Amino acid sequence: MRVGVFGGTFDPPHIGHLIVAQDAYELLGLDRLLFVPAAQPPHKLDRVVSDVPHRLAMVRLALAGDSRFAVETLELERGGTSYTVDTLRELGRRYPEARLVLLIGADQYAEFDTWRDPAEIRRLAELAVLHRGGADAPGSRARPEPGGVAVTRIDVSATAIRARAAAGASIRYFVIPAVADYIAEHGLYRAAAPNGAPRRG
Repeated sequence: MRVGVFGGTFDPPHIGHLIVAQDAYELLGLDRLLFVPAAQPPHKLDRVVSDVPHRLAMVRLALAGDSRFAVETLELERGGTSYTVDTLRELGRRYPEARLVLLIGADQYAEFDTWRDPAEIRRLAELAVLHRGGADAPGSRARPEPGGVAVTRIDVSATAIRARAAAGASIRYFVIPAVADYIAEHGLYRAAAPNGAPRRG
């Protein structure tokens, strides 16, 4: 069984995440794809991320009804800084029969040697380097790194979505309706708290 591992803050999860996940699922011949929300990514220690219950709720809403995808909460349960090598070790224990496939963006791969224990990551999982632009390559299939996997290019970012929400602009069509409704209901990203810190709902 081939199980994909797709990590991120998902703050919020958006259509770009879902389309890339679908492309990877199909092109890599995965049996399941796990979305793994990070507690605190090591490369984003200088940024406040939304509270865990909000991010987890949004990911669950984004994936609802799609049996190909599942949420894996181990990094949230563990807390602290989320290192990929620790996550893969635990996933190996939770899914002993699975061949883990780590999805990693081309920009992340450029810095992969700076990650904690990259050699052990390679031992624990197959790397699938995602290159955006797959829409221009119909029928493309998974290729070994560094060629990677060509996925559909969707120029949507969580940073831009948060900025739109903070400015009071619509975020519909950037995220699925259930996630847009959740963000509106809880007032996520919309304003700054009195002390200048981001309001997290």
